[in-house]
Amino acid sequence: MGPDDSFLMDEEMEHSNAVNEPALPLRSRSAWFPYLVVFVVSAAIYLGCIISPPSLMDDVDAVQAQISRNMLSSGDWVTARLDGVAYLEKAPLVYWLMAGSYRILGVHDWAARLPIALSVIGLCLLTSAFGVWAFGRSAGLYTGLCIATCVGLFLFTRILIPDVILTLAITLAMWSFLRAMDAEEPRPRLWAFLFWASIGAGLLLKSLIAIVFPFAAVLIYLFLTRQLLSIQTWRRLHPFSGLFLAILIAAPWHVLAVLRNPPFVSWTLHSGPGQYHGFLWFYFVNEQLLRFLNLRYPRDYNTVPRLQFWLLHFIWLFPWSAYLPAVVKLSFKPVDRAGRTRLLALCWTGFLLGFFTFSTTQEYYSMPCYPALALLIGSAMKTDSQWIRRGTGVLTTLTACAAFVAIALLVYVRNLPTPGDISSALTQHPSAYTFSLGHMEDLTLDSFAYLRLPLFIAACAFLLGALGTFRSTIARASIFGTLMMVMFFHAARSAMVVFDPYLSSRPLATALLESPEGELIVDQHYYTFSSIFFYTNRTALLLNGRFENLEYGSNAPNAPPVFIGNPDLQKLWAGPARYYLVADSSARPRMENLLGKDFLHVVASSGGKILLTNHRLRGHPAN
Repeated sequence: MGPDDSFLMDEEMEHSNAVNEPALPLRSRSAWFPYLVVFVVSAAIYLGCIISPPSLMDDVDAVQAQISRNMLSSGDWVTARLDGVAYLEKAPLVYWLMAGSYRILGVHDWAARLPIALSVIGLCLLTSAFGVWAFGRSAGLYTGLCIATCVGLFLFTRILIPDVILTLAITLAMWSFLRAMDAEEPRPRLWAFLFWASIGAGLLLKSLIAIVFPFAAVLIYLFLTRQLLSIQTWRRLHPFSGLFLAILIAAPWHVLAVLRNPPFVSWTLHSGPGQYHGFLWFYFVNEQLLRFLNLRYPRDYNTVPRLQFWLLHFIWLFPWSAYLPAVVKLSFKPVDRAGRTRLLALCWTGFLLGFFTFSTTQEYYSMPCYPALALLIGSAMKTDSQWIRRGTGVLTTLTACAAFVAIALLVYVRNLPTPGDISSALTQHPSAYTFSLGHMEDLTLDSFAYLRLPLFIAACAFLLGALGTFRSTIARASIFGTLMMVMFFHAARSAMVVFDPYLSSRPLATALLESPEGELIVDQHYYTFSSIFFYTNRTALLLNGRFENLEYGSNAPNAPPVFIGNPDLQKLWAGPARYYLVADSSARPRMENLLGKDFLHVVASSGGKILLTNHRLRGHPAN
């Protein structure tokens, strides 16, 4: 008898509605079995994948890391800055966490990733604990494995965005709400205040949606359960003292940000080139209201088609989305703890997906509903019903097909040469890069020749999944599905190492650090080469870069003079001082026309990007 079998035998001793869960024999080793398994699996994935390479990517990944570094070095923990320019778009908690990691561990790319990785592990454990409390130990284990190994959570934590920490805060708020409302809960006041504290922390992560999402789900739930107008409901939630706690957590930073970035009030719904209305207007009106209405300026983002946004969740929850159809057979009647949890999860998911159906939408915006869907899937997997067995059959088929595709690609590229780095085998689709997964369109069949090792690992993973889930019980299928995804995610990490020169400018940063002193100039946007700023820790002049994310801050009264135009570049380049210019390789003809071919000297090139200087370096051939 394996550990999972003994665990499931313990499960049979539990009360069917889990109301008596607190009376479980916690001294039993199996009481901690779900949490131990979920911790080991999530740590193997997320701590195992923070090491470098892969390097921090250009765009938002290195931007977040450098903002945190700037906060630590400047001592200004209120106003985020890039290249000295005020960056007023985002709340600061994720920057504070990364800066704290730097202070303890030193400034490293893996130290920047650590708070996100720990937050994911915390989310997996919290979701598992939620499932154990609501449905019992086996369902709690399935729930934790579902969230720990689903594709979406891994994919959207490869970049340093705060959404997973927001998801953690919202999940804690939802569980705290149910605990506060549970008639059997011995400490409802504590859980009520934890609910409000989670709201306050969420405000420091992604502003108003941290209130909108949990509050809307809670209100819909209370309406459906006919508790919305009950005095007892609001007594248990302590709205006045709880709201005071949330404000106490979130207000100080907001007040300081307003005071340090005037004007304080601007009565307009319009912004455009050269206009600056201060922090309060930009952060709340532009970034919250106008973004929801798809009227934000500058419009440096795109929106995923609505149907695609919904259907992609079958990929984001893979492999466990194979069990989603079984959820419809569950009871959502709020007659016991399990039913109440399922109903809240349904309200939680439904409002969030509906909200973004009528708003601007990126692929990762729905991450806060992953725990809710994991709870539903985990509770369905516990039933081991006919629908679950059908789901296992679907999973076997899908993984077998994936293994076949991976093997076919390996056969196709077995003799293809791989000159240079992978960028030479990719195409360019700049219009797609406003989507989170826009770079996926750059792949070609020949580019898989550079990915032989990741393909081999992925093929082995999918073969393991197909063989392990074939005609399996749900316990066995969950084991092999988990092992498959751990292997697959490490295959994905090894693929990102291959993509490193294309997605990061670290090789150019290394060449710059090894070259004589000189001032750096970046062609066009900061984001395009943001990893150079992190890995060299220096500022730069931005050539024709006054647009998108830095445009608003560039109009502030105290903005630094880091933006230059073509005439400025020509003057600087012809002078005696040394300058370095980083640009896409495709920009070289434009630079030759602007500066003269004989005055452009290549220092390094990598991943379709190039580093130039105006005076030839000793030991470098003439260009």
